[in-house]
Amino acid sequence: MRARVIYNPTSGREVLKKSLVDILEILEAEGYETSAFATTAEPNSAKKEAERAALDGFELIVAAGGDGTINEVVNGIAHLENRPKMAIIPAGTTNDYARALHVPRNDVVAAAKVIQKRQTIKMDIGKANETYFINIAGGGNLTELTYDVPSQLKSIFGYLAYLVKGAEMLPRVKPIPMRIEYDEGVYEGKASMFLLGLTNSVGGFEQIAPDAHLDDGLFSLMIIKTSNVVEILHLVALMLNGGKHIDHPKLLYVKSSKVKAEPMDGSRMMINLDGEYGGDAPMTFTNLHQHIEMFGDLDAIPDDAVIGEDEIEAAEEAFIKEMEHLTNEDIDGDGVISKPDKK
Repeated sequence: MRARVIYNPTSGREVLKKSLVDILEILEAEGYETSAFATTAEPNSAKKEAERAALDGFELIVAAGGDGTINEVVNGIAHLENRPKMAIIPAGTTNDYARALHVPRNDVVAAAKVIQKRQTIKMDIGKANETYFINIAGGGNLTELTYDVPSQLKSIFGYLAYLVKGAEMLPRVKPIPMRIEYDEGVYEGKASMFLLGLTNSVGGFEQIAPDAHLDDGLFSLMIIKTSNVVEILHLVALMLNGGKHIDHPKLLYVKSSKVKAEPMDGSRMMINLDGEYGGDAPMTFTNLHQHIEMFGDLDAIPDDAVIGEDEIEAAEEAFIKEMEHLTNEDIDGDGVISKPDKK
């Protein structure tokens, strides 16, 4: 058996480059003849190498880097009839895909050792026209916030950057008249955003699609009907508190295997695929059921040693308390409507 490690040498402060020998030794111990490819600044570097390795008969491709590297590797093999298995070694900022597969996110060698468990799952992926995505697709003014979060801020604070920068920019959000077709119906009306989720984690928010399954052939479709700042922040607070946002009257939440999205008034609606610009609507999204076999920790043992977990929990609690004060609602169910801390 042969394995090709496709790694981003600049991810995670070059931690992959420093640990590459250890990663290759783990694969060799599992019986793989291993080799490695460092991605370059050339567009689609990881995508091209993944396709080449797959066509050359490699049985395993290991995507090592951030979610962008994983997305490129998937785009390199998803269109092929004979697709190799995949494993991931996360070294990016939020590492949503690693969260979904319960792959350690703060130790690249430990992430490689997940392969030693020999547990795989056939993962759903999405297809947007002719482009593939692994975690999330979305459209509307609210999704455009992700383009404006500086990369340095993402690297330092991870998903909290989206809370900080997003809250600052929310007053700019305007609703777009849109038409969204899904399996069981059609939504026509104004909305600030629609999202299609394949996993339960987006930008580090692990409850955005709380009942998402990785292999059921269905997207979690969310349409946020409001552009009111307080209502949107309220939705975020409900999401942080156990995924309670899915029952909110300002949000449509359904499951669908296929979705078509288009603006109704001829305005531009940019589409976000896995955090990057993926073209303009109209666009059709198809769930490719159990399309790529991925290594993961199917015992689903959570990684309790995530760097910054205490800080994230504290920030979430403070955010929910602030929203309770603004909305006069007991969001966290503790029987008390919190008031802001006195300074």
